[in-house]
Amino acid sequence: MANILDKISTVADIKKLDSEELNSLCAEIRNCILTKVSKVGGHLGPNLGIIELTVALHYVFNSPSDKFVWDVSHQAYAHKILTGRKEAFQFEDKYKTVTGFTSHRESEHDFFTVGHTSTSVSLASGLAKARDIKGTKENIVAIIGDGSLSGGEAFEGLDNVAEFKSNFITIVNDNEMSIAENHGGIYGNLALLRKTKGTAETNLFKALGFKYVYIEEGNNVNVLIEELQKIKDIQEPIVVHVHTQKGKGYSYAENYRERFHWTPPFDIETGNPLGQNSTETYKRVVINHITDKIHEDNRIVVINAAVPGALDLVQFRENHPEKYFDVGIAEEHAIAFSSGLASQGMKPIAFFPSTFIQRAYDQISQDLCINSNPAVIMVENAGISGADVTHLGMFDIPMMSNIPNLVYLAPANKEEVTAMIDWALEQTDFPVALRISASSIKELKSKLSLKYELNKFEKVTEGSKVAIIGVGNFFSLGEEVAEQLKKKGITPTLINPRFITGSDEELLTSLLENHDTVVTLEDGVVNGGFGEKIASFFGPTSMKVFNYGAQKEFTDAVPLDQLYKKYHLTPEQIVEDILK
Repeated sequence: MANILDKISTVADIKKLDSEELNSLCAEIRNCILTKVSKVGGHLGPNLGIIELTVALHYVFNSPSDKFVWDVSHQAYAHKILTGRKEAFQFEDKYKTVTGFTSHRESEHDFFTVGHTSTSVSLASGLAKARDIKGTKENIVAIIGDGSLSGGEAFEGLDNVAEFKSNFITIVNDNEMSIAENHGGIYGNLALLRKTKGTAETNLFKALGFKYVYIEEGNNVNVLIEELQKIKDIQEPIVVHVHTQKGKGYSYAENYRERFHWTPPFDIETGNPLGQNSTETYKRVVINHITDKIHEDNRIVVINAAVPGALDLVQFRENHPEKYFDVGIAEEHAIAFSSGLASQGMKPIAFFPSTFIQRAYDQISQDLCINSNPAVIMVENAGISGADVTHLGMFDIPMMSNIPNLVYLAPANKEEVTAMIDWALEQTDFPVALRISASSIKELKSKLSLKYELNKFEKVTEGSKVAIIGVGNFFSLGEEVAEQLKKKGITPTLINPRFITGSDEELLTSLLENHDTVVTLEDGVVNGGFGEKIASFFGPTSMKVFNYGAQKEFTDAVPLDQLYKKYHLTPEQIVEDILK
């Protein structure tokens, strides 16, 4: 049979296919996704499992008039292939022409740029209400799955749209998994509904007020089309609960569902990662040290919001299940849960990627910091990066450093990581967060003191004229700048601030005696960050202050070396600025 995908120029072409051709189309899409992800990495399991459902949705509905909103959108690869972007999955030289998530800048079939979880129902509710006000009749379809129902916004959205008196279709893609294993009572009800083929009397969605349909054969495109045609144009909110196989069609992804949720490049024949970096990471340093500490202190527990693989917690989870709590995709709950534990003398350590910690701002401020409960927060994968626009980890410093009572620490090397963990666990006065860099481990030329006093910076080398303050992993950049300045006849003072949240006014004041320039370096956005606090301190004085870091902007998969040059973060650029 001829290549079916070649026949698909627009989504309207899907409707011309017969049953056999639809199945061939699904197979071709599956091969495209598997081949591309094996070469460049990406979300594999979620996308392999939803291909038939995606084809059926586009066969039955009329996108973009009918509107699809994909939760997280790491299940949207097949959707992209069918909506004019197939070449980005067929040809290796075009792999990077589309993002890994839906993007309203890429296609009229994408209504939002989305990469965080539990958002689809709420976003789609706005589309539905706008439709009702305008008096149009299109279908609004929110697709949600892979653990997103455990996020608070998903419940808020469902709770609200259950009262709508018009068309609203929620597709629950139930592949029996979150990113890792499911956690939370809602998944017990999903399992019961699967077991009873949707007939169980206990039904969360019916309890909320939804009409409910269960589809067992979620990877049968013909069954899906038949069932979806029955509910198209429905004039009340409905939940369509679809049982699918995560990783469908690739045995390794079917059998190792957590491992292949997101994967780096891998060998298709063996499933093994390609070019795996065996070097030690900051994440591994953190986990190894905490593992040692729990043998000394029974009060230490680890909390994670559904992403153990991304935070290198899988081995810890398996070896210490009694000390590990996965709360699902619920960052707000994780913080409040930690605060409650800390209030009772426990020593909770809560792990978050920097890009997700922002979801818990209110709980950090209200539930944790107002109460000054000494929980410990690990903010991982932090820093300027070449990540997708939805997964940038450079906005945490302005957020975390402006909440009262919170102490935010910036370790400059792995020795400081472990020493700061010890300090955070031993003190009982404040909640403490550690900023764990996404960069490789830094081997410094300087020897750092590992003794800490609240908000006291460390003057590592004494100089004059120029003082360089390098925050966290950018202390090594400060060392490079200092070396180049020495070659120009300037011996600068080099400072490791250690504390992002406070200013060492005594040390800063002393710089006024024999310095005329202060340089701050931070691996994050400058606006509202550490450097601006230093500039504010020196505002009434004659001190000249240069703040280096990222601009306040959203970048989308821009290579890191390009960003460093754009932000003047190479040693040569910084030295040139100082000499001017």
